Amino acid sequence: MDKSYDPKNVEEQIYAFWTETGFFNPDKLPKEHKKPYTIVIPPPNVTGELHMGHALNATIQDILIRWKRMQGYKTLWLPGTDHAGIATQNVVEKKLKKEGKTRFDLGRDEFIDEVWKWKEEKGSAILNQFKKIGCSCDWSRARFTMDEKYADVVKEAFLHYYKKGWIYQGERVVNWCPRCATSLSDLELEYKEEEGKLWYIKYGSIIVATTRPETMLGDTAVAVNPKDKRYKDLVGRKVIVPLIDREVPVVSDRLIDSEFGTGAVKVTPAHDQTDYEIGQKNDLKSIKIIDEKGRITNLAPKKYQGLRVKEAREMIVADLEKGGYLEKVEDYTHQIPKCYRCNTTVELIPSLQWFLKMSELAKLAEKPIKEGKIKIHPKNFEKPYLDWLKNIRDWCISRQIWWGHKIPIEGETDVLDTWFSSALWPFATLSNPKDLKTFYPTNTLSTARDIINLWVARMIFSGLEFMKDIPFKDVYIHATILTKDGKRMSKSLGTGIDPLKLIDQFGADATRFGIAYQIMGNQDIRFADDNIVMGKKFCNKIWNATRYVLSQQVQSASWRTKPKPRTGADKKILKQLDKTIKSVNDDLEKFKFGKTAHTLYDFFWHDFCDVYIETSKEQDDEKTKSILLYVLASSLKLLHPFIPFITEEIYQKMPIKGKRKSLMIETWPV
Repeated sequence: MDKSYDPKNVEEQIYAFWTETGFFNPDKLPKEHKKPYTIVIPPPNVTGELHMGHALNATIQDILIRWKRMQGYKTLWLPGTDHAGIATQNVVEKKLKKEGKTRFDLGRDEFIDEVWKWKEEKGSAILNQFKKIGCSCDWSRARFTMDEKYADVVKEAFLHYYKKGWIYQGERVVNWCPRCATSLSDLELEYKEEEGKLWYIKYGSIIVATTRPETMLGDTAVAVNPKDKRYKDLVGRKVIVPLIDREVPVVSDRLIDSEFGTGAVKVTPAHDQTDYEIGQKNDLKSIKIIDEKGRITNLAPKKYQGLRVKEAREMIVADLEKGGYLEKVEDYTHQIPKCYRCNTTVELIPSLQWFLKMSELAKLAEKPIKEGKIKIHPKNFEKPYLDWLKNIRDWCISRQIWWGHKIPIEGETDVLDTWFSSALWPFATLSNPKDLKTFYPTNTLSTARDIINLWVARMIFSGLEFMKDIPFKDVYIHATILTKDGKRMSKSLGTGIDPLKLIDQFGADATRFGIAYQIMGNQDIRFADDNIVMGKKFCNKIWNATRYVLSQQVQSASWRTKPKPRTGADKKILKQLDKTIKSVNDDLEKFKFGKTAHTLYDFFWHDFCDVYIETSKEQDDEKTKSILLYVLASSLKLLHPFIPFITEEIYQKMPIKGKRKSLMIETWPV
C-alpha cells in the first residue's frame, strides 16, 4: 500500500472494476441474493447538472442500496432522467436564439428533432456525474420518460382516465407564464418576496384594498366576509367600479379575510383563484383583461389596451389619484408567483385546458398513509401531505409547449404536464414483465420535501390506480442543504456549491461522508466544507490504520469469525464492535444517516485506533493480530455503504483467504 491514500489514483479504476463485476445489476448477483429490494431514483431533469441536493440524495440512496446488497438482498437501484418539458424546451430555444432562429422558424417536427439531437449529445451528462460520487445504479436499466415504451404507458394512463370520465376539457383560471407561453400548476410556482404597495380605492360607499389595481378593469363584484358587521347592510347592494363606471354587486363569502386591508376586496373572477371560486358561487361574469402575452386586452377601455401589466398599473394609479378615488397607499411586502423555470411573474388568466379530476384519486393517495401501509419519515411530513389532499383542486395536466407527451386526442397539439408522466415512474420504468413482478412495489423512496405533493402523492395514487398496489413502503424526506448562513443555494446568485469540485479536491468518499455526517434529525444542513475536510482526514486515518494492521503479518484465515478475547482490551473492543454493529443496523432502519456516520467515526477513530491499536503495540501474539484483522475487516464492511471507494481498494489489497470478488457482496456484520 502507498504511504498515503490518493483518491484520484483510485476512484476511476474502482468504479470501472465495479461496473465490470456486474453486481450493480440484480440479475448478476450471487444466487443467494433472492429477496428483492428496490429504489427508483427521483429522475433528475435531462438538462440538469449535479448539485448539492443531488449529491445528498445520491449518497443516501447508495448507502441504502449497498447496505441491503451486503445483507444479501437482490438489490435494484433504477436510474433515469426526466424529459423536463419546459426546462428542456427553454435550453434548446436558447441554443437556437444564438443561431438567430426561433422554434417557429423550424416548425414543430423539426424543433422536436432538434431537442432529440440535444438529448443524445448532452442528456446523459448528469447520470455520468452520478457515477463520480459512486452511485451503484443498474445502468443497464436506465430509463428516460420519453422512451418509446415509457411513452406507451403514459398514453395508456391518459386514455384510462379519459374513458373513466376523469379527464375533461374546460375553461378555468390557470397560472400562466407569459415567457414560456404555457399553463403551470400551483406546485410549479416559486414565490418570491417583493416590496409592493397596498392601494385603498373608493368604490362608491365602500373602500377596497388591493395589491393589483390593474385588475380592477375586470372587476365584477366587491366581497366581504359574512361575519364582518361593518358591511352587513351593504351586502346585496351595488357599487360603481371607478374609471370604468361598471355597476357591480357587494357579495359575502367566508373566503374573505376581514383582517386584510379594509376587509372589503375587489373580485376579478378571470384573474384570481379565490375570485374565480367566488364568481362561480355568485354567478359573476368573468372578464379577461390580461392576455397570454401579459398585456391588457381589448375588453378594457381603449387607453389601456395593449399595455404591459406594469405599465397599465402605473397609468391606472395615476388616473385614480387624478379622479380622487385613491384613499391612501401603504407599503406592503407580498409573495409574488414566479415561473419555476424562467423566473417570469406568473399571471392568472382564464384558459381552455385539460384537467384530471382529483376527488377519487386524492382518497387513493390518502388511504395508505392513514393506514400506515406507507410510512413517511420524518413523520411530521404526513400532516402537510394530508392537508394538501384535503384542499386539492382538479389537476391542470395540459401544457402549451412542443416538447413532451402529446395529448392522445385527435387534433390536439398540447402536451401533458411533465409530472403526469413522472407520476408513473415506479412501474413505467419496469418495462420487462418479469422485472415488474419482481421489483414492484419498490421499497424506499428518498426525495425532497418540495415535491411531496408534486410527485410523491401522484405516484401513490397512480400506483394504486394502475397496479392496484402501493408504489413503495417508505418515503424518506431528506434535509435541504443551505448555505453557511442558512439561505437556499442559488447558482444564479453564485451561492451554489459544485459537488464535482469537492470530489475533485477531496475525493468522493470524503464528500459522501462529510455530507452524511451532517444529516442530523430533521434539521436542514448549513453546509460547511469543514466536514468534507474531516471526511478526507478520516479516510487517511482508515488507510494508515490498515497499513499498520497489515504490517503485523497477520495470518488469520478465519477473519470473518469473531475471535475469542484474551485480555480486557480484547473484550472491550469486541464488545464495542458488537454495540456499533447493532447501532448501525438500528439507525439505518430508521434512516438516521448522520447518527450512523457519527457512530462509525467514533468507533473506528477512537475505540479502534486511539485505544485498541495503541494497546496492541504492547502485545505481539497471534490472538491480538487476529482481533486487529477481524475488527478492521468488520469496520470496512460497516463503512462501505458510506465510503465505498477506499474500503473496496483496501479490501482488494488485503492478503486474506476466501475473499469475495468485491466488498460490495461481502457478508454484512451481525
